[in-house]
Amino acid sequence: MNPALTLPVPSASGSIDAYIHAAQRAPLLSEAEEFRLARQFHETGDLDAARQLVLSHLRLVISVARGYLGYGLPHADLIQEGNVGLMKAVKRFDPARGIRLVSFALHWIKAEIHEYILKNWRLVKVATTKAQRKLFFNLRSLKNGLTHEASLSPAQTALIAEKLGVKPEDVREMEGRMSARDLALEGQTDDGEESFAPIDYLADSHYEPTRVIEGRDYARLQDEGLHSALNDLDARSRRIIEARWLPADGEAATLHELAAEFQVSAERIRQIEVRALQKMRQSIGEKK
Repeated sequence: MNPALTLPVPSASGSIDAYIHAAQRAPLLSEAEEFRLARQFHETGDLDAARQLVLSHLRLVISVARGYLGYGLPHADLIQEGNVGLMKAVKRFDPARGIRLVSFALHWIKAEIHEYILKNWRLVKVATTKAQRKLFFNLRSLKNGLTHEASLSPAQTALIAEKLGVKPEDVREMEGRMSARDLALEGQTDDGEESFAPIDYLADSHYEPTRVIEGRDYARLQDEGLHSALNDLDARSRRIIEARWLPADGEAATLHELAAEFQVSAERIRQIEVRALQKMRQSIGEKK
């Protein structure tokens, strides 16, 4: 075994610069050494062989992670997630396929870093579909290559959509998501006063418990008042009001229909209706 490969694993307790320096001291493996260690790990489960495969590729993770610093996340966290991807790659690597571990591991390293960025870049997940992920990790660089303006023109949007194989509306939506910022639901305290926040205008006060109870009580009182006012009417007036304003089948009776029922003129029915409504309003007002 190559004695140089017994280098201790870089410690995460020190600074990021010390970690990077220690990782870069790990020697590179030749193709023959890489094949031997991979076969030894898969055939015998030798964890020391897997460890040496991981150590020799830590500099690859550091290099890949450096390319994602523009998202504003800690370099150390990006490297840590990339290392998880590297270990997954070592576990699945099959040298019999005829490729080197560096090529195979690149996909796994990027996949773990991508997942970490998507979960932590914003409180609300900014990309979930395959097209959105593609846009998230490519839109910024493509946009910088086309314009220095804050937003894309329709022609530039169409060009990016064609290049990435997505719809123009997907490009516009992702551009809006990436340019937006997180906004706290609750108000923050400034000088002892709560600032105006989304919770102030997103809350639905209609279902606030005290308002629900007040609404029910009001409806009950209105219902009781209506029945009491109806009971104060004579039989004919009550029949006319119920037929005109409270029909059981949902269809209000016409003046002419009621005129035929009581064998009077339609004008007489209208007069009785007006007087009955006035009496009911007065009765309900007195009972409030």
